[in-house]
Amino acid sequence: MAESALFLFLQLESFGLEPAGGKDKIHALCETYLISTSKESVPQGKSAGSRGQKGNKATRPRGGTAGPGQAISGQRSAQSRLKCHLGNRVLLVSHLNEMEMPSPPRKGVLKSFYNDTYFERHGTFMDEKVMLLLWSCTVSMFPLGGLLGSLIVGVLVDKCGRKGTLLINNIFAIIPAILMGVSKVAKAFELIIFSRVVLGICAGISYSALPMYLGELAPKNLRGTLGTMTEVFVILGVFLAQIFSLQAILGNPTGWPVLLALTGVPALLQLLSLPFFPESPRYTLIQKGDEDTARQALRKLRGWADVEDELAEMRVEDRAERAEGRLSVLNLFTFRSVRWQLISIVVLMAGQQLSGINAINYYADTIYESAGVEAARSQYVTVGAGVVNIVMTVISASTVECLGRRRLLLVGYGICGSACLTLMLALLFQSTVPELSYLGIICVFAYIAGHSIGPSPVPSVVRTEIFLQSSRPAAFMVDGAVHWLTNFIVGFVFPSIQEAIGAYSFLVFAGICLLTAVYIYVVIPETKGKTFVEINRTFAKRNRVEIPERKEGVTGAEPHSPSLPAKETSF
Repeated sequence: MAESALFLFLQLESFGLEPAGGKDKIHALCETYLISTSKESVPQGKSAGSRGQKGNKATRPRGGTAGPGQAISGQRSAQSRLKCHLGNRVLLVSHLNEMEMPSPPRKGVLKSFYNDTYFERHGTFMDEKVMLLLWSCTVSMFPLGGLLGSLIVGVLVDKCGRKGTLLINNIFAIIPAILMGVSKVAKAFELIIFSRVVLGICAGISYSALPMYLGELAPKNLRGTLGTMTEVFVILGVFLAQIFSLQAILGNPTGWPVLLALTGVPALLQLLSLPFFPESPRYTLIQKGDEDTARQALRKLRGWADVEDELAEMRVEDRAERAEGRLSVLNLFTFRSVRWQLISIVVLMAGQQLSGINAINYYADTIYESAGVEAARSQYVTVGAGVVNIVMTVISASTVECLGRRRLLLVGYGICGSACLTLMLALLFQSTVPELSYLGIICVFAYIAGHSIGPSPVPSVVRTEIFLQSSRPAAFMVDGAVHWLTNFIVGFVFPSIQEAIGAYSFLVFAGICLLTAVYIYVVIPETKGKTFVEINRTFAKRNRVEIPERKEGVTGAEPHSPSLPAKETSF
């Protein structure tokens, strides 16, 4: 009786109909059905006596039979949608649009694998609390790994160089890709959880080392474009992940191991191609004191022989900071010359995460369904949002040198704040005016467009430009730690805020957008077309310190010696 009623209710829900009693009734039927069937069903080939009970052998339900594993673990798409509300809360912790790796497949598929593996080990299906705990660990391990990666990146880029760090970092992508690819064959969901930590370390290192490397390679007139192009390819990677994770492609019970293993492909390509690129000339000249190698690298990068002007500018930067030594994280907080630069990257990174991007992702499916989009079709709307993300990020990369960093940041936060306010009103009144649900979809797409123009890509450029060579590694450690900590915190705090104040939570995000925009307008200067030393002089006025002006005619012939490492520490 419970099975028949459950099947009927699930069919009604799968067609978008709300049965009498609502979803609570379905949950109650699931529990009744699980209790009734668990007394009769045991794994195939095992007797009830193997679990300490006496009884007849029973066959484990498979295929199209509505067994408890399928009804409870989420193999049925209708039932997985009932469980997605809880899963979505924990999934917020994983901000997968900041790494060039495929995102996880549909939660129901992985939860089903967890449940089936647990059944084979213990002869019973996983309790809902145990499933929640394992899924929370799976999702939250990624930002935890990202935090660990951000804390070690400063040491790596100083000891191994920018290019060397990126080469080493490929190990943290290829190994977990292999482990996740074989996790189904090995019947070990622990491999996925462990791999998420290692992938997080990879993302944490890449998040800082790659913009640092590209920012030091680029000429000043292309620094913004090249810096934002990293975000373009990140968004492109996320978009490809959305395509591959469609149920019709790899987001299904047979294809998800291949989907997770694909995370190693970009790392393998980088491992094969990056050795042909030069090390950062700034790192080679300022930190290693090898001027000849730096000159060869610049000639290779620029395509012409006369690179003496850039070498002279690097010497000026080196002399400006030589007395400071290599700044550590601890004395970075006490060093007056970088006080406002440090505050600026904390504000930019915190504003990027706290401005509501995770909330938009959390609400997106609900907003689509309220507008009449079937749950099975919402994944295609998500792909459409990914297209908007790519287009607007490309526009940002192509206009950052002519419009400037400040203008893109201010416009982006303005659009995001306005979208949050409008979305709040749409959610509050859509029960009275159903047509407002369509306005909600427009707000989601507008917010994604605004975030893709400024708050998402531009901070990676600014954080490279506002620090000199001696303080950049330590600053990037702080920057990465703030990014991953706020990412992690928002994922757990937002669901509670949403439950407490509902749609009014978007008013909070609109306020954060406003405050971040005000700070950018008041504090952060325009950096396009300026050298690192010129930008440092601009901040020196706000920090109330004096930097000696460059003396003409002296820099060209002065021999170079590496900057003093006397004050350098790991932290």
